[in-house]
Amino acid sequence: MIHFRFRFFLYSTLPLLAACTLDTNAPAANLDVPAGFRTAQDSAAPVWPDATWWKGFHSPQLNTLVEQAIANNQDLAAAVARIRQADAQLRIAGAPLLPSLDATAGGGWRQSVNPRGGSPVEARSYNVGLNVSYQLDFWGSNRAAVEAAQAGALASRFDQQTVAITVVSGVTSTWLSACALQDRLDVARQNLADAERVLAAVRARVSVGTATALDLSQQETLVATQRNVIPGLQSQLEQQLIGLGILTGQPPQNITLRPVSLHSLTMPAVAAGLPSELLQRRPDIAAAEARLAAQNANIRIARAAFFPQIALTASGGWESTALNNLINPSHLVASIAGSLVQSIFDGGQRAGQLELERGRYDELLANYRNTVLQGFTDVENALIALRYAVEQERLINQSVALARRSATIARAQMEAGTVDIITVLTIQQSLFNNLDQLAQVRQTRALALVNLYKALGGGWHAPDAQTTGRPAGSTR
Repeated sequence: MIHFRFRFFLYSTLPLLAACTLDTNAPAANLDVPAGFRTAQDSAAPVWPDATWWKGFHSPQLNTLVEQAIANNQDLAAAVARIRQADAQLRIAGAPLLPSLDATAGGGWRQSVNPRGGSPVEARSYNVGLNVSYQLDFWGSNRAAVEAAQAGALASRFDQQTVAITVVSGVTSTWLSACALQDRLDVARQNLADAERVLAAVRARVSVGTATALDLSQQETLVATQRNVIPGLQSQLEQQLIGLGILTGQPPQNITLRPVSLHSLTMPAVAAGLPSELLQRRPDIAAAEARLAAQNANIRIARAAFFPQIALTASGGWESTALNNLINPSHLVASIAGSLVQSIFDGGQRAGQLELERGRYDELLANYRNTVLQGFTDVENALIALRYAVEQERLINQSVALARRSATIARAQMEAGTVDIITVLTIQQSLFNNLDQLAQVRQTRALALVNLYKALGGGWHAPDAQTTGRPAGSTR
């Protein structure tokens, strides 16, 4: 009778199951992908960043700092922990796809007093068995939950790669800034030394009457001004080195490396490829796409809630009043049952949940499109900054060469008595400004190069199984 009822229950639901399907058509993301970057040189062949792009600067100190950051940075450690959480969530989501199995065992004793007298009545019972339950996933709700968890786990890995690129770029930018500040500090000290030599010469001329007190006062003012520049540059330099502490996951006191000259470092070559390729080279874009796929699965879960839930349960075991006779074929008991639950009225809860998930999908779709646009913008800004920094450095190098030549001539003529001190002061100040500006422009160029590496994905590439640029659609 039990088997007949279960078969009747199952067969009676088949027409309903066949008629109900979930629409999973995916709308297009409608991305406006340009054919090329507006500031990229058409003749330049694409040179995408390598996974260890920072080694292109040929700085052993920088390589050491990046290795320390990868091993010890706490933001990276937190991102790795989030991957573990996402993987655990995936295992949790996959559990309902399999039946649950429980073992049971029990025993009882009861004694009752006979009101008419006589011996008390005792009753004992023992049982052992297994219970199996399984929810039929006709509407794909459980499968959709697994797909959402899979996409979430994938997004967590992309997020970790984004954090890694950010950390490495931060270490590189901070170190290059420290090197540039070291150059500016060296320039300031050299110019201070030159100014003090000129001051000594002016004092000598004042003592013999060939220079005035005003000449001496002006040169003393210049020396004092250049001396005042040094503490500010030292402060900035030390702050950059202290900033390396949190990036490398260690106390600032452990940062013992000292910056080298930015002149001694190589500026590696990099050229942007096609904008369409950028979609496969930025982990933040891939993460946004994965979240879109996860939300698409959440919409399917919300739609499945409108359909009946079908569950099967079965149990089997032995039951006896004597423990030594428990495992006996004659005491075998078994049962099987099926249930179908369909909500009739819920006050609009399921409809509201579905609309909530659809709205969340539209939000994530907008975020995905914005992430793509931000990627294009980052590359364009980095290309512009790098292009004009290179041009500005070329022009300032010319100015420095001319100013240095003029300063040499002016000092020689001053010593010969053919030019006054005002001319020397003016040329000297011009040389100092040009050298300091050159160090700053070199820093701008180096940081623009780092930003371009970061904007191009820092050497990351989407896995072959990941289809970027075509986000999963909604079951709307």
